[in-house]
Amino acid sequence: MKKKKNAVLIINCLQGGGAERSVLTLGQGFFELGYDVHVLRFKPLVEYDLNPNLQYHLVKFKPYKLIPTDLKYSLFAKKIDDYILQKIMQGKGTPDIVLSNLERPDRVMSFSKLPNLLHVIRNTITQEYQLKTQSNRLATIKDLVKVYQSHPCVCISKGVKEDMNAVLGKEIETHTIYNPFDITNIMQMANQDIDFKELGISDSNYMVHVGSFKTQKAHDLLLKAYRQYIDSKPLEVIPLVLVGQGKLMEEMKQLAIDLDIDKKVIFAGFNKNPYPFIKHARFMVLSSRFEGFGRVIVESIAVNTPVISTDCPSGPREILPDTNLVESENVEVLARKMAECTINPERFHVDFDEQFLPKNIAKQYIELINDIKENKHI
Repeated sequence: MKKKKNAVLIINCLQGGGAERSVLTLGQGFFELGYDVHVLRFKPLVEYDLNPNLQYHLVKFKPYKLIPTDLKYSLFAKKIDDYILQKIMQGKGTPDIVLSNLERPDRVMSFSKLPNLLHVIRNTITQEYQLKTQSNRLATIKDLVKVYQSHPCVCISKGVKEDMNAVLGKEIETHTIYNPFDITNIMQMANQDIDFKELGISDSNYMVHVGSFKTQKAHDLLLKAYRQYIDSKPLEVIPLVLVGQGKLMEEMKQLAIDLDIDKKVIFAGFNKNPYPFIKHARFMVLSSRFEGFGRVIVESIAVNTPVISTDCPSGPREILPDTNLVESENVEVLARKMAECTINPERFHVDFDEQFLPKNIAKQYIELINDIKENKHI
């Protein structure tokens, strides 16, 4: 009997973020290719419905937190390696592919001795570590080189790859593979009911933004643009629904009050299934200062919802045509685009590209691993 292949996807936890959703979706892609898929996390937090096709593991990082930096990561990496070999592989070889996602797993797995390991880079290094304003910029770069020269890196957009190469240099091996999107699952979830009356809106009569309340997502820019959108007196003014949570949420609620738009802006909170909000919206608006990829753009396209976005680094330009993009940090232009999209949303419709399907993205990872092994880089 042919031995079944194994994929291990490592992430800090499964809180309600885009990276976590991408990991679960990619896991489904490997499952469709016949792999046993294991998701290993360091913290117990889970905010998503877990895909029953995947197997889940928890190895807690917390007991190692007080150990000095490099030592704690190397000790925990050995713990993870041993767990994978003994508990997941049960002493029968090594996984066919191991993917490390986000900063803490990357720092840990940089010490891993496992073969077939890739770091998945989900944001531009420059923005993620605020290198332009950091006083110890060179020390941070040196530290990141040490982490990411250990194994090949897969960047989730061309922009992320270009930024990583520019910042960390050519000694870091980088490749590009986009995020996966399970269109069948997205459509099924999008068909679930929402109580629009409870939110004070009517079906299809609003614009939506989905994202955590943090500096990256630029809710401040969005709210100021929405104020200008109202002031421009378009033929129709529709509410703005904000789906998400985060440390800046209360600050943004106050800004909405200060701008006198709080009666028109609906803070819907976090929802593990944002797709009905996206499907029924007249359009999606993304206001980010930076993105790794901008997965909510493709999710909107998947449910046939038009999208407009800031032309931020990086990702949106690789998905959307110029018509759908506006200059980053430009409140006036974003407000104008919101008014255009309110009146003629079909002008901003984009077709879904099947390259984003989970099975197709998982195939790219497998092909990459095979290419790297042939070239003896892994």
